[in-house]
Amino acid sequence: MTERLTDQQLLRYSRQIMLPELDIAGQERLLDSRVLIMGAGGLGCPVALYLCAAGVDTLVIVDHDKVDDSNLQRQIAHTARDIGRPKAFSITESLHALNPDICVMAIARTLSASELQKEARLADVVVDCTDNFQIRREINDACIRTGTPLVSGTAIGFGGQVAIFGFGENGPCYNCLYPEIETEQQTCSESGILSPVTGVIGSLQATETIKLLTGIGKPLSERLMLFDALAMEWQVVNLSRNPTCSTCNTIKT
Repeated sequence: MTERLTDQQLLRYSRQIMLPELDIAGQERLLDSRVLIMGAGGLGCPVALYLCAAGVDTLVIVDHDKVDDSNLQRQIAHTARDIGRPKAFSITESLHALNPDICVMAIARTLSASELQKEARLADVVVDCTDNFQIRREINDACIRTGTPLVSGTAIGFGGQVAIFGFGENGPCYNCLYPEIETEQQTCSESGILSPVTGVIGSLQATETIKLLTGIGKPLSERLMLFDALAMEWQVVNLSRNPTCSTCNTIKT
C-alpha cells in the first residue's frame, strides 16, 4: 500500500483506483497534475467539476466574465446567488465545496500573450472551453510554443466537437483545422444551445484530459469527434498536420 495516498483519499478515489488501467499509480499522477482551464462557462463548468472530483491537484481557472441569468441554463457550477460575480470566483467556491483538498487558482481577467504562455508552460494539460476564435488561436499558439497538449471543445445548438491538438510527433494544431479566422462567428447567445450538450462535450474533454495526465487509453489526437444530439449520432474524422500551417511552421519545429 502506497504512503502517498491517505486513507481518506483511498476511499474518495476508490472507484477510480479499482480500474486496472488507472490503479494507484494513475491516481497519484492526477494528484501531482496541474491543468489550465480557459473558460468557466458551459464547457468549463463540467470540465472543472469532473477534474476536481477526480483529484487533479491544481486547477487554474481563467475567465474574465461575470455570471448572469442566461448562464444558469447550462453553466452548472454557478447558481442564482452568483449572478453578478466573476465566474472564476464563483466556480472556485463550487470546486472547493466539492473537493477541499485540491488547489484552485482563479484568474478573473484576460491574460496577456506572455501570461498565457507562462500558465500553459506550468500546466500539464490546457483545456480550451472558450467560445471565441481569436482567443482559441491565442491558446493554441501558447500551447504550441510550450509543448503543452491542448484539449479543445466547442458546443452550439444541438451539437459539438472535441479534439486534442499539439500532441504527439505529427499531431495537428488548432490552426491546422481552422486556418482562417471566421468573421461571422456564431455564439450560443446568437444561435442557442441545448444545455445537456455542453455537459456531454465538457465530460469528453475531462475524460481526454484524465487520459493524457495518466497515460491511459488512446488519446483523441489526430481525430476530431463530432456529436449530433438531435440524431444521437457520433462521427470521428481523421485529422493530420497541415504542412502549410502558419502556426506549425513558425512555432513548432
